[in-house]
Amino acid sequence: MSDATLLPMHHASAMILAAGRGERMRPLTDALPKPLLEVRGQALLDWHVRALAQGGFKRLLVNTAWLGEQIPAHLAKLTPSLDCQVRYSHEGQDFGAALETAGGIARALPQLAEVFWVLAGDVFVPDFVFSQAALERFAASGLQAHLWLVANPAHNLRGDFGLSPDGLALNLPTDSSQPRLTFSTIALYRKSFFHSLPAGNPHGLKVPLAPLLRAAMDNGQVSAERYAGAWTDVGTPARLDELNA
Repeated sequence: MSDATLLPMHHASAMILAAGRGERMRPLTDALPKPLLEVRGQALLDWHVRALAQGGFKRLLVNTAWLGEQIPAHLAKLTPSLDCQVRYSHEGQDFGAALETAGGIARALPQLAEVFWVLAGDVFVPDFVFSQAALERFAASGLQAHLWLVANPAHNLRGDFGLSPDGLALNLPTDSSQPRLTFSTIALYRKSFFHSLPAGNPHGLKVPLAPLLRAAMDNGQVSAERYAGAWTDVGTPARLDELNA
């Protein structure tokens, strides 16, 4: 157990998803968790931790599974200089495998603040600003989630969700004539968004996030905005090579 796990802290204001196996990144991920792969001289995970700390979000939670013991050891070297406190949700140790996105968030929920950021540990988004103003705006909205959407990359040309003129995320069918954008993985959530799952997910249910998002969109409970900055889902060795070229 890392010293960071033992630090006294209030509830975390951000969760970084770092539990995936990274099958498409093999053999690079055979000995290294995907969020520790380096882009432009630092681990993907480090970019996120630094950006969150810069925005004033210094109480973080990271979930782990595949080669999960490497992540606390790695972050223990980085976080003291940023004055960050990190807690962990070790899904691999507790259940033998990752719990998918919503299952993993539900597992960590008792350690998270009422409103919190979530982002995937394997996206590269070097210019994104995690601002207190964005969090406060969302908290005041009364909605359940707020997503950042990006232009569709070549590997997801059909996109994920629509965006209404008044800033609501739309659950559009794939054959819709309305344009759909790609979910960046960056979002703000209320704890109550996950009310349908057992608190703390004690049995380790594996639950995907998309169906929960789509149901909430159908109820008009998810807002969204477009993010135009650099964004890459570092899902294959080729995309990693491209970023490091």
